[in-house]
Amino acid sequence: MSAPLERPAVAERGAALAAIADGLAQGRLIPYLGPGVLEEDAGGEDGGVPKSHGELAAFLAAKVALPGRARGNAFAAAQFIETRRHRKTLNALMAQAFGKPVTPSALHGALARLSQIPLIVDTWYDGAMRAALSCRSDWGEAQGICRAGVGEARWYAFYDVTGAEIVAPPAHGWASLLYKPHGAAAPAGNFLVADADYVEVLTEIDIQTPIPELVKTRRRERGFVFLGCRFDEQTLRLYARQIMKRSRGPHYALVAPERLTRNEWRFLASQAILPVAASPDCLAEALAPRA
Repeated sequence: MSAPLERPAVAERGAALAAIADGLAQGRLIPYLGPGVLEEDAGGEDGGVPKSHGELAAFLAAKVALPGRARGNAFAAAQFIETRRHRKTLNALMAQAFGKPVTPSALHGALARLSQIPLIVDTWYDGAMRAALSCRSDWGEAQGICRAGVGEARWYAFYDVTGAEIVAPPAHGWASLLYKPHGAAAPAGNFLVADADYVEVLTEIDIQTPIPELVKTRRRERGFVFLGCRFDEQTLRLYARQIMKRSRGPHYALVAPERLTRNEWRFLASQAILPVAASPDCLAEALAPRA
């Protein structure tokens, strides 16, 4: 039996934030965004978008009566809706949940202004990062697409700055690539959210087939910094592990240490991710002089 992984030590905040800001500004680190980077007023009962998987599960439960096994789990809730109400109903609900404009946070804005940033991974379904990048014209987007039951032979789709779908990235490349592995409401309403959406993806992801070649190329000599992410679901851990696969490092995660589960600590340790007790707003402040 292998020895249990030790809980990683939390990095010294000031030095770590400076190192992360320098790495992002120089294009040596790749930001990996979760729903926690949204502003506090982006969600809740004021008509904003859900800003956690828990809030998304609650939104779906408010629209469709769910069995007990599906309540509180966004993936299971989405699967129940797709099975009982058809995929069109699920897509319509996801579009309703995430179709509202979201004001980019200070961190979104700071990242968009970094001209050297080669890749931004954004795992949530909102359009805040796309909106922040609208100040530039030298970027494009790749999104994961749903294959189950819709006849798609592809794993992902590419879009230009206008939101128009294109066959492939331009030959000269994009200065920055926004990668939305789970899809997004904009520009085309691609959503990987139901359990069935992930069956084929998770079967193939270990050999990297569902990940665009441009993502694989741009991660190779770089590290990742996880921002606003939780890894308390196995699917989220699997995706992060495979997206950062074969990257050089170093890797960081801005976290609230007191909120992490044992599985999250184990994930950080197993992937050599250095935890930093800081919020996304703290990094936005550190990036301000460089952006």
